[in-house]
Amino acid sequence: MSPSSRMGVLSERECARLLQTQRIGRIALVVDGKPEIFPVNYAFDEGVVVFRTSSGLKLERGPYTPAAFEVDHFDPNEGVAWSVVVHGTAQDISSSLDSLSEKLRKLAVTPSAPGSRRHWMAVYADRLTGRRFSIR
Repeated sequence: MSPSSRMGVLSERECARLLQTQRIGRIALVVDGKPEIFPVNYAFDEGVVVFRTSSGLKLERGPYTPAAFEVDHFDPNEGVAWSVVVHGTAQDISSSLDSLSEKLRKLAVTPSAPGSRRHWMAVYADRLTGRRFSIR
């Protein structure tokens, strides 16, 4: 396989499908002018990444700011990996009354981190980008 055929750009539809296959990703937010990355358990539906969090930087600095959310996966049996990035805006939807927020809060999101995670954050996608590539 030539180096140029070892990587391919994923369509937005394929990115959305792949986002639904995983449960752990990374949210990137700007905190005090610098990027911060946090691992989170998440769900993805209707172009929105949703995760639960406690009080802290994500909740204090995230709402109404640009955000990026990244997920990747490697299949050692096939020698193929992929990476998907959600580009969008973060919002606290903990008490939002719109039907989409209510639906998102019903998704199965089980945080791995200890402690209470009562707040719901969402990243509304402006754009989905992704790449699939061969490791062999």
